[in-house]
Amino acid sequence: MLFDLLGVPPQALFAQLLLGLINGSFYALLSLGLALIFGMLNIINFAHGALYMMGAFVAWMMLHYLGIPFWPALILSPIIVAAFGMVLERTMLARLYHLDHLYGLLLTFGLALLIEGLFRQLYGVSGRVYPTPDILRGGQNLGFMFLPNYRAFVVVAALVVCFGVWYFIERTRIGSYLRAGTENPELLQAFGVNVPRMITLTYGLGVALAAFTGVLAAPIYQVHPLMGFHIIIIVFAVVVVGGLGSMLGAIVTGLMLGVVEGFTRLFYPEASATVIFIIMAIVLLLRPQGLFGRR
Repeated sequence: MLFDLLGVPPQALFAQLLLGLINGSFYALLSLGLALIFGMLNIINFAHGALYMMGAFVAWMMLHYLGIPFWPALILSPIIVAAFGMVLERTMLARLYHLDHLYGLLLTFGLALLIEGLFRQLYGVSGRVYPTPDILRGGQNLGFMFLPNYRAFVVVAALVVCFGVWYFIERTRIGSYLRAGTENPELLQAFGVNVPRMITLTYGLGVALAAFTGVLAAPIYQVHPLMGFHIIIIVFAVVVVGGLGSMLGAIVTGLMLGVVEGFTRLFYPEASATVIFIIMAIVLLLRPQGLFGRR
């Protein structure tokens, strides 16, 4: 009866729910990395989308040039991109921590253009196919819908990683050091903690989350230099809705807005490209600090 009232077949409804969860998983992972970097380092990392694209390309290059399959690449690609990100942090971003947010935004925006331009020069703008791992091909017929195995894996992996990182930051001793380092670094350094190294590792963790998301996205979307540019604006909107610096807000809001976007495609396709920004505008009017942010 519910489906009759909605005027849509159940298969279409569940298909859009799955699509929303997949997109929401990517939004949650990327937003978590952005929230981690902003909350801990006070940097608005506009290069996050380019590093997401870089993670996908590193996995693709590992497969086509070195024969390294998906599973090792899922671990190696985030490590390689994180190392690249830590070099950027030490050589460039570390000089901006005590300046206005605008300087960090402009620098990371320039870095994003440089990284994307380099990959466009090397590989052009056409997409490259990254195959789904053999063990996750096919799907399950649930009766009311067909569930592709790889899509289900993406949602589960994203949830595990998101809440694992949140637990690490919020509930462990090392996480407490990270939070203390952002609020009172001088006091923490007086206790013998190497705060600059800790900040560098934190930035590396945020970048690794972006690269991990890129590897997960590679078998679903074609790998191309502009894939990060297409998603980063949406991710910034997700972070604003959840609350800048709120990691739990990034996770919950990313998943929620992904589902909302999926259902909007079904019921009112014309608004699917703007619904997240409409929600962002409403949240900024009613609660400027975001749903999970603090004043």
